[in-house]
Amino acid sequence: MKLTILGGGGFRVPLVYGALLADHAEGRVTAVTLYDTDADRLTAIARVLGEQAANVPDAPAVTATTELDEALSGADFVFSAIRVGGLEGRAADERVALDEGVLGQETVGAGGIAYGLRTVPVAVELAQRIARLAPNAWVINFTNPAGLVTEAMSRHLGDRVIGICDSPVGLGRRIARVLGADPDRARIDYVGLNHLGWVRALHVDGRDELPRLLADRELLGSFEEGRLFGVDWLQSLGAIPNEYLHYYYYYNREAVRAYQDAEQTRGAFLREQQEGFYARVKDPAAPALPAWDRTRAEREATYMSENREVAGVGERDVSDLESGGYEKVALALMRAVARNERTSLILNVRNRTTLSVLDADAVIEVPCMVDANGARPVAVDPLPYHAVGLVTAVKAVERAVLDAAESGSRATAVKAFALHPLVDSVTAAGRLLDGYTKAHPGLAYLNRP
Repeated sequence: MKLTILGGGGFRVPLVYGALLADHAEGRVTAVTLYDTDADRLTAIARVLGEQAANVPDAPAVTATTELDEALSGADFVFSAIRVGGLEGRAADERVALDEGVLGQETVGAGGIAYGLRTVPVAVELAQRIARLAPNAWVINFTNPAGLVTEAMSRHLGDRVIGICDSPVGLGRRIARVLGADPDRARIDYVGLNHLGWVRALHVDGRDELPRLLADRELLGSFEEGRLFGVDWLQSLGAIPNEYLHYYYYYNREAVRAYQDAEQTRGAFLREQQEGFYARVKDPAAPALPAWDRTRAEREATYMSENREVAGVGERDVSDLESGGYEKVALALMRAVARNERTSLILNVRNRTTLSVLDADAVIEVPCMVDANGARPVAVDPLPYHAVGLVTAVKAVERAVLDAAESGSRATAVKAFALHPLVDSVTAAGRLLDGYTKAHPGLAYLNRP
C-alpha cells in the first residue's frame, strides 16, 4: 500500500514512520510519499526517516516531492498534517489574542478560529484534489483544528475522511493505569468535539471503574488531570475532562493571565525550537535522528506548562509523558480499514444520529467501530446540560468559520469570533479579525459584506 503524507516535512512525521517500521503484517504500507511546499524541511525529515530505517530490511520506501499531483497519484491512504502559516502563524495567532485579553491557543478560542480561517480554504482545495486524483483513498486528518478541518473536508470526501487526535486515548490510558487496569483492555465512554470532551465511564471486563476513581480523593489527585483540574471539580463534574477544557471556562481567566505573563507563547517556543532542529540537520554530517529525538522529548516535557503552573502541579511525571500517540491511532485505523480488522477507536466522524443536539453532518469525537467500510460512531448517552452548552456553542462557531471561509464574508468571520464562549464582546471580535488580517495577509479574502 502507498501512504501519502501531506505536510511531510512536519516534525511529527517520524512518529508515523516509526509505527510503520514495526508493522510487518501482510497488507502493510510499503511506500511512503512525503509532500510539502518546503523542500528544506522535506530533506530534513527524509534524513530522519532514513536513519530510522537503517538495518530494517523491509522498511517502507520513502520518496519526497513538492509536486502535489505526484504525491497523490496511486495513494491508498492520505495523511493530512499541514500547518498553514507554519509556527510563525501560530505564534502570531497567540499574540494577537493575548493583546486583546483573550486566549489565543492553537485550537481553542480566538487563536483556533484564526487558524481555522487560514486552514479551511487550503484543506477544502486538498479535499477536492484528492477526490479527483485518489477517489478511493482514505484520508486521515491530523491537521488542527482537527474537528473543524475534518468537517470541511467531509463536505467533499464524505465518510472517507476521518479525523484523529491522541488526547482522548492518552486520557483513557492514564485513567486505566491509575486504576491498576490494563489500558488495552479498557473501553472508554468518551463524547464531545475535538479538544472538548469528557470521559464519563471506563469499563474493564464489563464493569465501570470510573466511580471508584471519582470516590477516592487520593487516587483522583495522583494523575495529571486530577492535579490539573483539582479533585473537587472532577467530583462535581462526575467525569474526567479532556485537558483542553482547562482553557474552556474551567480555568480560562487563570490561563489567559499565565500566558500573558509568560516570557513567550507556546507557538513562539516551538518555532524557535524547531527552527533550531531544522538548522542543525542541514549539516549532512550531523546525525538527524538523535537531534529529532532530543527536540521531541523537550516538546513533550513542556506541553501545557503554563496550565500546570496555574494549577500548581509542577513538572510532568514520566508516566504522563506518554500520549495516546497519533501514530498508534493512525496505524490502528489503517489496519482496520485495509485488513477489515474490526476495532474500536475514538475518532472525529460525522454525527449521524449519535448526539441529538447536533445535526447529522456535524463532526464529533466519539468511540467508533472501524472495519473495511470505515468508521461508524457508536450510540452514546445524551450529553449533560453543562456539556450541551459548550458543545453546541463551539459547533456554532465552527459552522460560522466554515461559512466565512466559503463566502469570504467579513461579517460572518466576526460572528465566528463573537459567538465563541471565550470572546466576550462583539467589538473585541471585530478588533481580533482586524489584528489577524494584519498578521496574516492571506485572510484578506474575508472582504465581502
